[in-house]
Amino acid sequence: MILEEKDASDWIYRGEGGANLVLAYTGSSPLFVGKVIRIQKAPKNDKANKSVIVSANGVVSVLTSDEQLLWRDNKELISSTNKEVLEQRYVKHVIIPLMGPKHVDAGVRVSVSKEFLQAVDKKVTKQRPPWRVNAANVDTSHDSALILNDHSLFPQGISSGGDCFSVEIKPKCGFLPTSRFLSEENMLKTSVSRFKMHQILKLEYNEISEVSGYDPLDLFSGSKDRVSEAIKALYSIPQNNFRVFLNGSLILGGSGESTGRTSPEIAYTFEDALKGFIQSDDGLRTKCFLEIVSDAVYSSGVLDKLLEVQKLDKLDIEGAIHSYYNVINQPCPLCKEIGPSEKYASLHALPLDENLKIVKEYMIAATAKDCSLMISFQSRNALDSTPSCDAVCLNSTSQTFDYKVHFIDLSLKPLKRMEAYYKLDKKIISFYTRKQKVKNGEEQFSDPKPSNS
Repeated sequence: MILEEKDASDWIYRGEGGANLVLAYTGSSPLFVGKVIRIQKAPKNDKANKSVIVSANGVVSVLTSDEQLLWRDNKELISSTNKEVLEQRYVKHVIIPLMGPKHVDAGVRVSVSKEFLQAVDKKVTKQRPPWRVNAANVDTSHDSALILNDHSLFPQGISSGGDCFSVEIKPKCGFLPTSRFLSEENMLKTSVSRFKMHQILKLEYNEISEVSGYDPLDLFSGSKDRVSEAIKALYSIPQNNFRVFLNGSLILGGSGESTGRTSPEIAYTFEDALKGFIQSDDGLRTKCFLEIVSDAVYSSGVLDKLLEVQKLDKLDIEGAIHSYYNVINQPCPLCKEIGPSEKYASLHALPLDENLKIVKEYMIAATAKDCSLMISFQSRNALDSTPSCDAVCLNSTSQTFDYKVHFIDLSLKPLKRMEAYYKLDKKIISFYTRKQKVKNGEEQFSDPKPSNS
């Protein structure tokens, strides 16, 4: 079947990332009930048509010739003729073998007409953050989109019904680099998380209104207390790292980093929304809810697997960027800039296969550092004697909640982005270092928080 213009009215805006729009289904077709659709966007300032199919070595592919070289061992990827096929195959053939099928959904493709995409674009413009609208529109040149399970809802039959609360968390990078390719002036990276350093730069550029107390090292620590602190910090200042849905509708957090501190008014409304779901007194429900979220993150163990994939980045961008220039067969501008260095010369002397492995693993790790975690909860009926999913108990109310966990936004990153990663990393660490020197009067700065890497 093909989704036509008339079908656009059945889909409502759910959220978006840099590359895709996500819409939830509100119609009655059994094919789409409990599903979301992910639609590609086209940057407004990008004159190149990203949908153009390129051909190299007789292979028709949506990947560039350099990307075809990088993924040459993954025949399914390099034969992908459009982005939807590529994204689905990347999750199916690269991510699922690393993270397992239980918490990852590759989705299915559905055909869409140009008129459907145009109607969706027009319909959702008012719901989208203005800065997102200014940056990109729906890419109407595509003829398919990805259908995925709506992980903010429980599938029918898993539990006994009732409200479903879902939490979307963007964990970010959960370890500190130990690479020998870090430069002397960047050694702060070994003691302060990338997220914390990036917050200082974002504040300077007014991308955020205040610095978050969240630290990914807490969430990935394996310590129940630190996981709890991380969840509380995310609730206090959600930015774009924490959102809560009630039966698929957003009730806390926003779709951009401008989402500041949770105000007393928002906190009161959220506390009220939990009435009936958390059987506790007024003023205590939010605390109980954050407790079950922390317990689910801690007891599910899903972040251990995510951390493993993130740690495929063994050399940090400071090492991987040298292998990148080998892969794209260009003289390394960084070595030209810094002069001869035995440390980096060793990377440039590696055979092509090893450079390909370094860059490929870095790109997979980049996916894992930028994905989101969706945890959905439903109260278990006391009569449910054969639960079919994971559960957490809230001792203070004697309630049990079924939960399910899925990773979402597992997109393949364009190879060209390596250069942007390097530039941003350099900007983050140099700005943070300067700030610390000013703050501490040139004293050596160290973060007391232990590394969990």
